Amino acid sequence: MRVNKLRNKMAENSIDAVIVLDELNQHYLSEFAFTDGLLFITKTKAYLITDFRYYEMALNKANKAFEVVMPQSRKEYLQRIISDEGIKTVGFEGGSVSYETYKRYCEEYPDCDFVDIGDSIEVIRQIKSPDEIEKMQRAQDITDAALAHLLGIITPDMTELDVAVELEYAMRKGGADSFAFETIAVSGDASALPHGTPRNVKLKKGFLTMDFGAKFEGYCADMTRTIVIGKADEDIKKLYNTVLRAQTEALAYLKEGADCGEADKVARDIIDAVPEYKGAFGHSLGHSVGLFIHESPRLYSRGFGRKLREGEIVTVEPGIYLFGKYGCRIEDMVAITKDGIHNFAHSPKELIEIL
Repeated sequence: MRVNKLRNKMAENSIDAVIVLDELNQHYLSEFAFTDGLLFITKTKAYLITDFRYYEMALNKANKAFEVVMPQSRKEYLQRIISDEGIKTVGFEGGSVSYETYKRYCEEYPDCDFVDIGDSIEVIRQIKSPDEIEKMQRAQDITDAALAHLLGIITPDMTELDVAVELEYAMRKGGADSFAFETIAVSGDASALPHGTPRNVKLKKGFLTMDFGAKFEGYCADMTRTIVIGKADEDIKKLYNTVLRAQTEALAYLKEGADCGEADKVARDIIDAVPEYKGAFGHSLGHSVGLFIHESPRLYSRGFGRKLREGEIVTVEPGIYLFGKYGCRIEDMVAITKDGIHNFAHSPKELIEIL
């Protein structure tokens, strides 16, 4: 049970209770998404405190380990729990709690010491359960289907905004709760911008990079595919195949125990070995994904010594960006297994030309 993993952390640090205010951590622990309330977890009990807007849904959907309550005064309710259970130390998420909130809690509960638990819950979230992996696979299936829809209708006369809207429409229609992040669809010289914004301009010849992902029951997918508007010349083919080889080799390296920094190096060395591309891969190889689109661990050059564990999810997304000309990125989201990976994505990676 997720709450018990947190209780183990509490015991290690001699903490009597934890107040959870971060909405993603609330969702993870309670398995219910809400935007007004908090979790209060003690050594023996777990409370989901909210208001009338979420109360009935929480009763039906939240993990049964939680007692769902709707007190008239949250302050008085917590004071009573703290008194009844003899709570002296309360952990809080220092990375997401404002100083103003921290001061208020110290004033409202003067008999307690508030202790920063740092990223303890985020660390627990790093290894995904089979249920979480199933939801992420569903999110990726929706994402794959959206690309298949687009490839069936795309023409060179569309705009970048048209492409983004079609992808988002298809994801929504396919069952997405929402989108994991703002869809990227950039063409021509704008494809050299790793996080460019879709424009209301006709697709330019050359690369069209699309980075997008669905959310399903709160869990994110993340995929990038790059296609070519018009006929690919030899320079475009060379660049694309270099990115694809870098990704293929990095994917082959990954498994339980693989080094995060070494994974980045596998891809980066392939790209930097081509003189005209050296230094053109300007971001990390990848990041973890879950309830949030950018989680830990990361596959990056400062990650040497951090070993991947079974059940962690990472993206593998090398790219080459020649500013003022064009750029290309290919990205898959994968789960780490004992002997390799489970690749969530099934979309094609051969070079596609839209003539």
